[in-house]
Amino acid sequence: MENHLITGIHHITALASGAKANKEFYTDVIGQRLVKRTVNFDAPEVYHLYYGDAAGSPGTLITFFPYEGLVRGRGGAGQVQYTRYTAPKAARAFWSDRLIEKRITFQTAESPFGESLLRFTDPDGMGIEIVFTSELGPGQPNGNPSANIPADAALSGFHSAQLHVTQASPTEAVLEQLLGYTLAERQGAYSRLVAPGKVAAPGHYIDIYANNQARALQGAGSVHHIAFRTPTEASQRQVRALVEASGLHVTEVLDRNYFRSIYFREPGGILFEVATDPPGMATDEPLETLGQKLQLPEWLEPRRAQIEGELAHLD
Repeated sequence: MENHLITGIHHITALASGAKANKEFYTDVIGQRLVKRTVNFDAPEVYHLYYGDAAGSPGTLITFFPYEGLVRGRGGAGQVQYTRYTAPKAARAFWSDRLIEKRITFQTAESPFGESLLRFTDPDGMGIEIVFTSELGPGQPNGNPSANIPADAALSGFHSAQLHVTQASPTEAVLEQLLGYTLAERQGAYSRLVAPGKVAAPGHYIDIYANNQARALQGAGSVHHIAFRTPTEASQRQVRALVEASGLHVTEVLDRNYFRSIYFREPGGILFEVATDPPGMATDEPLETLGQKLQLPEWLEPRRAQIEGELAHLD
């Protein structure tokens, strides 16, 4: 079996303006499970909320820093513009009806590469698309059974992310030369790159849209960074060495409790993270009760009462 340094998207992290509305949308509307409620380790007065499939598997995780009352950001170059989920082809009518029922405005569209999709936004204006395809990722799709989404219509993780930059070639070079992606197709200003390994794995694609557009401004609804998955700490060290040798600034390895991380900014301005698959979401609480209680790293436990008093109520 081939060993690949990068096997797709690990997670996508964004900013939100309110924790409760964020939780309601991702659990009740699109049926993801809240698999971790913790805090921003660098700003513990702010939640860090993780949503994904039933196990919180890499390739299904979207995470948020909800700053209460944060002003909306502006889309543009240097940012992930669309986060795309995968659903079965036969589920298109279900999702159209569901979005109408939930009073979510959406557009019916086709991707530049011919896939049928629905496009809408979360409460903060973050771009979400559901791609209907027969390429389904493995894992446990029913993140939140209480959302009443049948198993044969449930989202099964990420399809891709669409990156907006002013010039495609520098970003493509980083993905190809440092992360092992392959350019699969180009359609005008759009290009699609494919991660090594199984095509059916969640988060297998990265799309790039190149246009001379204004720079994005971070705020509520903005993607803060996109994380790529690597199997082990050893493979992460290899990626870090490649990035460092390329001349890009890369951080030291940081312990995020549920994975180890390195960060660097690619030439188009988007913050990239490389995160390990282990130890995973169940490292500090049982799989059965993921996301039900606030989890803090050891060094923040002495401040638990203060931190819990500063955080908004989710339930």
